[in-house]
Amino acid sequence: MFNYSLVGYDSSSSSQQAFRFAIELARLSKGRVRVVSALPVVEGGVDTTSLVMTDTSGQRAAELKAELQALAPGCEGMVDLEVLHGSPGDVLLGQVQAHGIDHIVIGHTERGALARWLVGSVSDDILARAHVPVTVVR
Repeated sequence: MFNYSLVGYDSSSSSQQAFRFAIELARLSKGRVRVVSALPVVEGGVDTTSLVMTDTSGQRAAELKAELQALAPGCEGMVDLEVLHGSPGDVLLGQVQAHGIDHIVIGHTERGALARWLVGSVSDDILARAHVPVTVVR
């Protein structure tokens, strides 16, 4: 079974389902779950960008902690949470090597072909580039 699963989380219903799935899997295997939320990088000067990123990350982490506890009561001791800035696919895949992740769980949101072409799909990106098992929760 998996020891350390990574969940890409953006508060959408599909990411909530992915989180619940990862928690149940971790409970069964006595593993852990790393939840990562990727925020887009703010354009602007270096000082402004750094300040906004710090403020936004701290606030978002506090909101997510409460949200995750409400979704899966009693999960506090088995979840690591981090809010990072950057492209979701790059951020999530960077976590695999950095933290010894052996499984990725992501939600999937249905989009039309045009929307996928214009903005891409995080799940498609992860599936194409991951070197660990990936579970896509629908």
